[in-house]
Amino acid sequence: MIGAAPFAPGLMIAAPRSGSGKTTLTLGLLRAFRRRGLRAVGVKSGPDYIDPAFHAAATGRPSLNLDSWAMDPALLAALAARAMRDCDILLCEGSMGLFDGVPAAPGRSGASADVAAALGLPVVLLLDVSGQAQSAAAIVNGCMAYDPRITIAGVVLNRVGSARHLRLAGDAIAALGVPVLGALPKSGAVALPERHLGLVQAGETADLDARLDAIADFVAEHVRLDDLLALAAPTLRAVGEAIPRPQCPAPWVASPTARNDGACALPPPGQRIAIARDDAFSFIYPHILDGWRDAGAEITFFSPLADQAPDRDCDVCWLPGGYPELHAGRLGAADRFREGLRAFARQKPVHGECGGYMALGESLADAGGVVHRMAGLLSVRTSFEKRKMNLGYRDASLAADGCLGIEGTRLRGHEFHYASVDDAGRDDPFAVVKDAYDGPAAPAGGRRGRVTGSFFHVVARAAWNE
Repeated sequence: MIGAAPFAPGLMIAAPRSGSGKTTLTLGLLRAFRRRGLRAVGVKSGPDYIDPAFHAAATGRPSLNLDSWAMDPALLAALAARAMRDCDILLCEGSMGLFDGVPAAPGRSGASADVAAALGLPVVLLLDVSGQAQSAAAIVNGCMAYDPRITIAGVVLNRVGSARHLRLAGDAIAALGVPVLGALPKSGAVALPERHLGLVQAGETADLDARLDAIADFVAEHVRLDDLLALAAPTLRAVGEAIPRPQCPAPWVASPTARNDGACALPPPGQRIAIARDDAFSFIYPHILDGWRDAGAEITFFSPLADQAPDRDCDVCWLPGGYPELHAGRLGAADRFREGLRAFARQKPVHGECGGYMALGESLADAGGVVHRMAGLLSVRTSFEKRKMNLGYRDASLAADGCLGIEGTRLRGHEFHYASVDDAGRDDPFAVVKDAYDGPAAPAGGRRGRVTGSFFHVVARAAWNE
């Protein structure tokens, strides 16, 4: 075991751009380390909610997201500390390019470099060298010089075409004093299936264990694992500097086992929470669920696709994001779910995020233009036939008191969807939302009685001093 109590050493797996193969390398390393008997843990920089499930499948241990824009430094450090306890090595998978973020205060741009700097993670840079050779060294040199907060500890080359190609690119990089830890040849054999929001979810990927083992075999064959492990550094540089966050304020929760380690991103909306969970509703952040449980909330799951209704003994119902557009016909025919949800909403709060918001509306048009009725608890009508990508961070202020907080409460998160709105309906707005580029604030989502929803995914409640 290489970890030192109470926190493990770690590395950031990053790249200069998206599409370089970060997920493949991260999953291969995590599974390879697990097969060696190491307690490996993966986390994801940024708001991607698909990759952490693959990390968990590769390691058998929970994963979570660390987001420097949506999370204040104390929350980010507390979540990282939780992830690093009782493990031997932590790998943080970067998002997009290493330095890609939004305009923000120093350290709060959402870039992977912010997370690496805050936690003291050395960076292993993955370079797609297809179509280049010595020029790869210029990219490494630029990354080394661009941000003095971080350390480029090593490089892995991807999509290497030949031994000659490796020598040209590898020798140029080694001349900078940066070790080349491995070279992955061009291969389509280890690819994971994708669809419109990224990878097909871990729970839906056929033969996932076999695929992960194949990726681990591929990475272990072409990367010097011992040399990479030796670069991992003691982490959590920011923990000693972080101001502890208060325990989640949830007066209805009186559990003697409630924790107060500062890792609660969003107060639980009730003591007993019914959450939709199946192939249509699956996008809820692990750190949100963990925070609710730690605050003493009780969580039960139900499946709308199995025509199940939320438990009436619960205090609130939550419909997460997911892929209702791929299952609109089954949802439209799920009468027991729809009537049970309506009965629940007459007495208690219901909230929907993104796909959950679509399911709360009047109707949803699928990719073929066929219109399916939804729950009708909000008046919005959405369509997957008219597709347009909506992507970006969002800063939301609640327009009225509700289960997520009182009027004016600020929530930070993001949108990522292809569905469009055919008819926004007549409901009052759920929140007033602005993007991260100083765009104008605008009403978003809907609120009718106890029912609320929007395309906005909550990552964390904004800190009191933000």
